[in-house]
Amino acid sequence: MTINAMPNPKPPKHIAIIMDGNNRYAKREGLPTGGGHLAGKDSLDPIVEYCAKVGVGVLTVFAFSSENWARPPHEVALLMALLKQTIIEQLPKLSANQIRLRFIGDRGVLSKELQALMASAERETAHFDKMTLVIAVSYGGKWDIVESAKSLINKVKNGEIGIDEIDETAFTAGVSLGDCPPVDMLVRTGGDYRISNFLLWQSAYAELFFTNTLWPDFTPDELGAMMADFANRERRFGKTSEQVAKGNL
Repeated sequence: MTINAMPNPKPPKHIAIIMDGNNRYAKREGLPTGGGHLAGKDSLDPIVEYCAKVGVGVLTVFAFSSENWARPPHEVALLMALLKQTIIEQLPKLSANQIRLRFIGDRGVLSKELQALMASAERETAHFDKMTLVIAVSYGGKWDIVESAKSLINKVKNGEIGIDEIDETAFTAGVSLGDCPPVDMLVRTGGDYRISNFLLWQSAYAELFFTNTLWPDFTPDELGAMMADFANRERRFGKTSEQVAKGNL
């Protein structure tokens, strides 16, 4: 399969990727500290290009979790510097390809400089509609759910809504990417079989894909093979196979 291949006529509307394995890649390749993260940064471009080419609507990547703040300070500083560099490098490419850039996560714990850069990048690309690239930074699924709950509680306290009006639709509107399609495919590289507090609400019915491939080695070909597999999976959403066959979703 090549980058120009279309694995199926109806690609997933929303793909989420946990980009894991950078440090193990660096150890395997004998790279200096941070070398794996640098290699991982360069792996993002072809994946974004491929998703845009085959018609994926939203690509969300997990760059830095709320738990990652517990990593050694020098690694955290490196990751923040790489994020800044990534934003600066991506903007011209995203503009050329009409791709919108968004960020999700707790921005309040980030530096003012990085917050300003993120906001500026979102403004510059807000009008693009070929695809949306979402970068999750200082993000945690539990944090996201709690934030939505707080928002609904405040609306009830302020008399904007009644408690009986709180339902899944209202809750979805309060989580990150509530205005986007739910996650169809969740991919994790690096060989671990867990979702690590990533997009918990949004991935309720996502098809899960795990690979031993380390993130810097992950290619559009492998993602395309996963998308072909996705196209052949029966997604029932609680219905029976017979109902799905009749188009009753």
